[in-house]
Amino acid sequence: MLQQIYPQVEHPFEYELNKDFQFAAAHYVPSPKAGKCQQMHGHTYFVNVTVAGDQLDDTGFLVNFAFIKELIHDRFDHTLLNDHHNDFNNNEPNYFPTTEVVARTIYELVSDFLATTDNKPTCVQVFLRETPTSYCIYRPRKLLRQLNAVGGER
Repeated sequence: MLQQIYPQVEHPFEYELNKDFQFAAAHYVPSPKAGKCQQMHGHTYFVNVTVAGDQLDDTGFLVNFAFIKELIHDRFDHTLLNDHHNDFNNNEPNYFPTTEVVARTIYELVSDFLATTDNKPTCVQVFLRETPTSYCIYRPRKLLRQLNAVGGER
């Protein structure tokens, strides 16, 4: 795994956890605007998920690293991302598994999982590298506004 430093998100939480992992998947973007990416092709995606919170669970974890990896890796590894219609279209028929949409989807899947935990940590960022020279960062605007409001109260 490539060791690197990721852009950081300022937040008011006491703990921050980062999980790196990778998965191999194919995709295509069926639009003339996508150029060569209209053709099916594959990537080894490198992912960094940033989770933050103030409360640890009853075992002393913010969240178990393995749960985050399983949630994404087991779902997408060695698949055709276009087959995951329900994950990527976000009720918008012209959304395809671009790097941006995959990053947002990973955020949503992790956030939905975290909402079921007792200590309720927050996913604050997803960094998704598609190629050695191309990556996307997803930080939800709504969350950033909430973090700024909470940070201003301290």
